[in-house]
Amino acid sequence: MGSITLDHVNKSFGGVTVIPDVSLDIKDGEFVVFVGPSGCGKSTLLRLIAGLEDVSGGKISIDGDDITKTAPAQRKLSMVFQSYALYPHMSVRGNIAFPLKMEKASKEKIEQSVANAASILNLTDYLDRKPRQLSGGQRQRVAIGRAIVRQPKAFLFDEPLSNLDAALRVNMRLEISELHKKLNTTMVYVTHDQVEAMTMADKIVVLNAGKIEQVGSPIELYTKPANLFVAGFIGSPKMNFIEGEIAKGQGAATIGVRPEHLQLAREGGMLTGTVGVAEHLGSDTFVHVNVAGVGQITARLPGDMPVTHGETVHLTPQEGRIYKFDARGLAI
Repeated sequence: MGSITLDHVNKSFGGVTVIPDVSLDIKDGEFVVFVGPSGCGKSTLLRLIAGLEDVSGGKISIDGDDITKTAPAQRKLSMVFQSYALYPHMSVRGNIAFPLKMEKASKEKIEQSVANAASILNLTDYLDRKPRQLSGGQRQRVAIGRAIVRQPKAFLFDEPLSNLDAALRVNMRLEISELHKKLNTTMVYVTHDQVEAMTMADKIVVLNAGKIEQVGSPIELYTKPANLFVAGFIGSPKMNFIEGEIAKGQGAATIGVRPEHLQLAREGGMLTGTVGVAEHLGSDTFVHVNVAGVGQITARLPGDMPVTHGETVHLTPQEGRIYKFDARGLAI
């Protein structure tokens, strides 16, 4: 079991409050991602769960037991950090086995646990290598293996893919998601990358200035953002926002349209502008259109859509695809 409950948790450093008041339920076996911009409090919240920071107020429970003041080592959680933090003089086998050796586990248990973790993570052929002989992705798998052998109630990941290049990040994203399916253990994962959040999570927690803006599945946050912040943060390229007379005509202070929900034509449309930069990505083309009185609007179009810099084009949102927000920035 690995359910985690935060009950009005808050955290201050000196006179600065970084987590004003957070309540959250994480179900046993869920893959929950904390996402938000730098400085939003997501890593601090993870460290509070781990016990690496003391809460200033509120309660944290695991499986119904209050662990707010419990030492980190007694919480039965395993944490994987951004840095691999491997022992360079130890082999892969030694690094994975280290937590069990510290617990003075039997030789048989250590050997079985290491073999099991290595099998799950495709590290069996690398057990006798040193970290310097491994790629970045393999080193991160070793760090995850070290967490697996502890058989925790939950895994805590603090931006574990930030040090990897783009291709490795995609591969490790898939591997961690597959690992979750195999282990069926609660995972709480911190990232600033909304693509990671969308592709990995059962449930996303969007944080802003230490406050939870919205909690929901990836598709819920994409289709029904609660406010302007969530609407602008979830989705890539980000949602276009339009104010002024056009928005008022739709009965809102601000309207939003996702780039993939815009249709381009050579005549007739809600918005008229001139083509600026067009980013050709093969399957897609991102066209940035400068609209007078509105600003730059991004449209996501098919990769073979012919557009010319400086030409006049017309953009129209697909029916039912306009998001409306009131003067406070809340969804209407």
